[in-house]
Amino acid sequence: MFEHILYEEIKDRIGLLKINREKALNALNLQTVSELNKFINEQLPGENLRVLIITGSGSKAFVAGADIKQMKEMSKEEFHNYCNVSHDNFNKIQNLKIPVIAAVNGYALGGGCELALACDIRIASDNVKIGFPETKLGLFPCWGGTKRSSMLMGIGKVKELIFTGDMISAEEALKIGLVDKVVKQDELMDEVLSMAEKISNNGPLAIAYAKETINKGQEMNHSGALDLELKMGVECFDSLDRLEGMTAYLEKRTAEFIGK
Repeated sequence: MFEHILYEEIKDRIGLLKINREKALNALNLQTVSELNKFINEQLPGENLRVLIITGSGSKAFVAGADIKQMKEMSKEEFHNYCNVSHDNFNKIQNLKIPVIAAVNGYALGGGCELALACDIRIASDNVKIGFPETKLGLFPCWGGTKRSSMLMGIGKVKELIFTGDMISAEEALKIGLVDKVVKQDELMDEVLSMAEKISNNGPLAIAYAKETINKGQEMNHSGALDLELKMGVECFDSLDRLEGMTAYLEKRTAEFIGK
């Protein structure tokens, strides 16, 4: 069905999505972003997942960026469409009801960094090189990178990374909040899967409410965000999952959540 993305359910209700252009360092050409859009819109809703992991094929790159060779030949209208599809992809990843973990290995540059930023959690291997080199090409990050990066880091650091186009190491990215955890390269997928399993064992409805509350709260003022938290918390309380979770706790057994 797809040429440039691979998907499999690697554990019960944990899915693994790979960008599969290893020879091109998993660069996001138009076909790849279009396939990703089709997967998100048509296949993913039927997978009944509790966690999605996104990574790139091979050991050299998560996603090395957009496809520069293809992009050079685009008209303004074609580039606009290319960006629209990518924006739609990343917005939908950010707003999925399930958590999305980026397993970042090797190069995560430009559009690759922006894909990682659309995920809820970023776990990086110690060989990561990450950044926004677009200004070296006469462009700047326009697949959500200016906004999402500034929600994680100080504005000055965002401007430094974008204006200089510098690539930074995994440790530096951790220090400034661009990634959330750094592990050895050969331990990356084990670490990501371990976290995914922890998440998948918790109440999926509670996690969906929490994710929506956190995401929407970023766009609100302080009092509005707290009002939303209260509203969503009460709605979450009025659920079968909450009843099951508390009952299981008191009965000293593992809860069996159904997402309702």
